[in-house]
Amino acid sequence: MTTPVRRHRGGAMQDRPLGWARNPLTEFDQLLSEMSGLIESTVGGAAPAVAWTPMADVTESNDAFHVEIELPGVKSKDIDVEANGQELVVTGEIKEKERKGVLRRSTRRTGSFEYRLRLPGEVDTEKIDAQISDGVLTITVPKAEVAKPRHVEISETGESTESSG
Repeated sequence: MTTPVRRHRGGAMQDRPLGWARNPLTEFDQLLSEMSGLIESTVGGAAPAVAWTPMADVTESNDAFHVEIELPGVKSKDIDVEANGQELVVTGEIKEKERKGVLRRSTRRTGSFEYRLRLPGEVDTEKIDAQISDGVLTITVPKAEVAKPRHVEISETGESTESSG
């Protein structure tokens, strides 16, 4: 039995079989990018730039939320991290490199980006830590003391009292 494949309009076969694991938003991002390019070519570049969202992972531990955002080639001075209540907003810009020669193909994202996250609990915005290393921005958002889980000890009471007499 052969694996079904998806065909493009021109009849060419896609290099991945149906059901192949992929990010479903990638195709949407490509479509949005193509539409933005179409608007720019029609209007003559007068359309406002659309901020895109970088890839990120969010994990939770007992005492904090950890956010890792992929930002290859971005310097810390080009990133802004803001926290307001339970919302974390990371904005910035990936600048286009100055190149020599003719650029034949480019699939890297450039321009303004924005990542928004609403955290599901009370956080301590005064102690947020952000570091960038190897193209990954790591943000640690500590939970507020009231939001941290607390282990409650159970004590035994002496219910078995002997009666004399």
